[in-house]
Amino acid sequence: MVARYLVKYIILRGPTGSKTIVKQIAVALLTLNSNRSFALSKPISPAIKRAGVILLFILLILAEIFRVYFVMPFSGSQQSETIDIAYWLGRHINLIRFLIGIVLLIALVRVWRRGKAWERICLSLAVLSFIPVYLLFNFRFEADSIFHKPSRISFIPAASSEDKTKLVIGIVVNGEAKAYPIQLIGYHHQVEDIIGNEPVIVTYCTVCRTGRVYSSMVNGRRETFRLVGMDHFNAVFEDQTTKSWWQQANGEAIAGPLKGSSLTEIPSAQFTVDSWLRQYPGSLVMAPDPIYDDRYFKLEDYDRGTMQSSLVKRDYTAWAPKAWVVGVKNENVSMAYDWNDLVRERVIQDSLQSMPILLAMESDTTSFHVYDRRINGSVLQFSSQIADNCLTDTGTNSVWNMDGLCINGPLKGKQLTRVQAYNEFWHAWQSFHVNPKQYKPLQ
Repeated sequence: MVARYLVKYIILRGPTGSKTIVKQIAVALLTLNSNRSFALSKPISPAIKRAGVILLFILLILAEIFRVYFVMPFSGSQQSETIDIAYWLGRHINLIRFLIGIVLLIALVRVWRRGKAWERICLSLAVLSFIPVYLLFNFRFEADSIFHKPSRISFIPAASSEDKTKLVIGIVVNGEAKAYPIQLIGYHHQVEDIIGNEPVIVTYCTVCRTGRVYSSMVNGRRETFRLVGMDHFNAVFEDQTTKSWWQQANGEAIAGPLKGSSLTEIPSAQFTVDSWLRQYPGSLVMAPDPIYDDRYFKLEDYDRGTMQSSLVKRDYTAWAPKAWVVGVKNENVSMAYDWNDLVRERVIQDSLQSMPILLAMESDTTSFHVYDRRINGSVLQFSSQIADNCLTDTGTNSVWNMDGLCINGPLKGKQLTRVQAYNEFWHAWQSFHVNPKQYKPLQ
């Protein structure tokens, strides 16, 4: 009764022209095939009523599809600014289902009682067709239905790792070192752990090639996250408490109550197991979860960028969207260095916003280092020649190993300060940094 009087109020007090199609559909949605209707100047036709039901059904289907479409890498879904739409649909989908479902259920009952045979068949088929859409977009295409958290997290000594050429994301917190193979976290996308008594979330997005580690403390409490999908091809996580959505590449909340907030990043580095073990011989490395062995196997070639999927395969052309870069940022400068240049030169020296840096590539052409070139207030200049994975500064002829430690010469014992740097796809660095710049070596 309340709904009926509400529609009558809209018609009587609303804009002139209450006989419009829109208002007739609104009445039809409430009256459906009922013989009772408001005293309108013209009766609601069966065609208008059917159009109203069809419109509602289409809206329900679209809500189910777009809720997932906008946050998954479907064709055309990641190029537009649709994250707010996806978030709104995600937060209100149950209400949408309930309200539209009630109307459709009433329509189904009334048509089944008094409708024609063809109407019964068509409406029943329409309702049945919703079932596969619902199942696909809720249990097959959703991110956390495809990528699962580990059932358990276990570690082994890094020295016991079978393949020491595998890439890991390494973290040291309060003196405790742990490494997480990219092949494993690339599938899980996130691993929640405690390192040095600090709760962390180790994240990785294979489509962006972005590895990030954040403190999982949000508003003073340890938070739990789930993978909800991606935005501009980058993973997005939802926290359990506020249901805010967080961007993996920069740790920023992009939707929800905490929008604009940022997670605290924990320094991390990408190395081979062998290189990490050389620096942290007592480190632990995350072990595979046997339940997901088949999923890990599919990422066996990911480290080298040789997988065939267009979403993750490396492009060797400089500055192509899927080209590898080393990204470094300082204050308002975000600089990307072409991976090909670093492999070829092995030493790149640059300055970012008054911070002189050194990029060095190990002989495995996989493990890279970025250091601040300042020692005791002086800026070091390094030779472009590398011998036995060692560098020489031209000012004092001191010899430095790849771990940034001076092992011979006047500066022996000095340690270069590590600068946070990342290996990722150019499209990812370009998308999530303000005014990203390309480093151009001098010819």
